[in-house]
Amino acid sequence: MNTATRLSGFALGLAAVFGAAYGVGQLTGPVNVVAAGHDSGDSGHDSGGAGHDSGDSGHEGAAGHLPGGLLVSDRGYTLVPVDAPPGEFAFRIDGPDGGPVTDYDVTHDERMHLIVARRDLSGFRHVHPKLTGDGTWRIASPLDSPGVWRVFADFTPTGGHPLTLGVDVTVPGTLTERELPAPATSATVDGYTVSLSGVPQPGTSTMLTLTVARDGTPVTDLEPYLGAYGHLVALRRGDLAYLHVHPEGSPGDEGSGPGPQLSFATEFPSAGVYRLYLDFRHRAVVRTAEFTVQVKDPGGATEPGAGQATTGPEDGHGVPGHGHD
Repeated sequence: MNTATRLSGFALGLAAVFGAAYGVGQLTGPVNVVAAGHDSGDSGHDSGGAGHDSGDSGHEGAAGHLPGGLLVSDRGYTLVPVDAPPGEFAFRIDGPDGGPVTDYDVTHDERMHLIVARRDLSGFRHVHPKLTGDGTWRIASPLDSPGVWRVFADFTPTGGHPLTLGVDVTVPGTLTERELPAPATSATVDGYTVSLSGVPQPGTSTMLTLTVARDGTPVTDLEPYLGAYGHLVALRRGDLAYLHVHPEGSPGDEGSGPGPQLSFATEFPSAGVYRLYLDFRHRAVVRTAEFTVQVKDPGGATEPGAGQATTGPEDGHGVPGHGHD
């Protein structure tokens, strides 16, 4: 797929707490524009905080507590899209020495997690590209419609810290903007209903519980997927700041059952509107249930046009292999 690629200063940080300072991502504008799939030519690019200590809770820099992942380059590592044949997406991670990284640790059963979503928060995909000998990651393109997509590379370089870097990729064509779904507290996908409970609040840990049922019957035999019974990703509307968490406990742990309930200790960095994506595996198929959530500031005003824990019942996908690789 021929794309025009825009590098911006928004990357993601894999963390249960992904920061405060709602406006930081919006203040960090695009840093470079490159042609379709070409190198940025700046493997050591610093987008306003690269190299700062991130730990597990964000980045400390001149702007204060920066949410993890609002960078295309961090700790000397840079996400660089590269040329690829039509229908393929390719990129590499350049390291502190300026060369492509070829050694990665396995995290949640994979060495690289590639997560994509359009800027209107539609089209979510979580896939796993393959590494070639020259340090390039390749996969059949998950960017399946025109628009501006946010691409997140979630990885741990061997001997380094876990990182999530992000870049915008523009797919040319006629753009059809999609509005967030109407408020609801459940989502349906392929005959499965996922119900969401919990009242998210900014700046404090919130337990969100998602309950999976199929044709009205609770599902008690969820299958492990990437080392867990479920994966929850949240993207904040506006800057697409990112949160990726796993349910309490792991498969095989005492008291950690394969459904129907999955509980996630989640901390949102600010009031605002978020899109939640729950991946779960049942009968050898990975499906995604999607929710729109309004995180309210206690005592504060609600953002216009958003409810509280809300979903779009038409959302989700479950075709075998669709959106997951």
